[in-house]
Amino acid sequence: MGEPHRIGIVGAGWISGAYLATLRDHPAVTVAAIADLDTARAELVAAGLPGCRALPVGDLMRDDSIATVLNLTVPAAHAEIAVEAIRNGHPVYGEKPLTADMPSARAVLDQAADRGVAVGCAPDTVLGTGVQTARAAVDGGLIGRPLSAVAVMATPGHERWHHQPDFYYRPGGGPLLDMGPYYLTALVHLLGPIAAVTGAASRQRVRRRIGSGPRSGEWIPVEVDTHVTGVLHHVDGALSTITTSFDAVRTTAAPIEVHGETGTLSVPDPNAFGGDVRLFPLAGAGWQPLPPSAGYAGAARGVGLLDMLTAPAPRASGAMALHVLDAMTALLHSAAEGRRVPLTTTVERPTPLPLIPAGTWRVRPG
Repeated sequence: MGEPHRIGIVGAGWISGAYLATLRDHPAVTVAAIADLDTARAELVAAGLPGCRALPVGDLMRDDSIATVLNLTVPAAHAEIAVEAIRNGHPVYGEKPLTADMPSARAVLDQAADRGVAVGCAPDTVLGTGVQTARAAVDGGLIGRPLSAVAVMATPGHERWHHQPDFYYRPGGGPLLDMGPYYLTALVHLLGPIAAVTGAASRQRVRRRIGSGPRSGEWIPVEVDTHVTGVLHHVDGALSTITTSFDAVRTTAAPIEVHGETGTLSVPDPNAFGGDVRLFPLAGAGWQPLPPSAGYAGAARGVGLLDMLTAPAPRASGAMALHVLDAMTALLHSAAEGRRVPLTTTVERPTPLPLIPAGTWRVRPG
């Protein structure tokens, strides 16, 4: 069986708790070290993990006993931390987006290729039974030839609940770079890579007011577009329409719908691992629920890292994250320039998952 794979985490903020819920008791890995700019916060998290040390970032990166670095910093720091990990010979798995811009993202993957280390990146929600069951339905011909899709993410903004929402409204943030990776990654799984995009965007407010926590009532500047919409031109001819917004109170739209020649699929929230997949056949009289047929059942954040450590071809890969970032930055360029923008990358659809029952994927392979 061997020793557990030793993980070093950089970033002890809110999202680290979601990852630790998966990783702390998994027999395949051990969280050996954690680093954060807030030393006290890193020490608090480490104290709850047997054998885990709180270290300065540089010390964690230079620690040869660390097998893989989990990068949970804010988007503006993703590139710096990933590059430092790679320079020290560590594979790295990071939160989305891969980096805040395409040049730094390419540099991360180029340096990883030079060093021969793997790069993985969230979102891994697409590996759950929601998106994977929908993909199995598309691949199985349940809607015939897929023609189009519609994806909608609409909220009034994260400042209403997040105690430190500033980075959502700085370069590298905004609704597209924050939430778009879930929707775009799901669309690539469902319909394949994207060839070009056409986008539009707006920024109706120049400041936002924090609604909770110790800074409640404080105004923060808005430096990015807060409503982004556009059309994705998929390589195989399908067209997807996507809207991501921090300017909407509520929507009744399904998170994703995929339309084919003989049916429509309703796909659950790609920011979650499960959810109900429903089919409306052309000759049908109503929506039919599809039982889970693919994906990691009962999965949670961190399953993409486990998949990277065990699968022959990681599904939550750096290449996928680069392609999705390419699509998102191209949408923003298109919106600014008023033209159709071709992508500079492509990616293979990841190998589909069979249905992996809850509990079994938590057991270390022999």
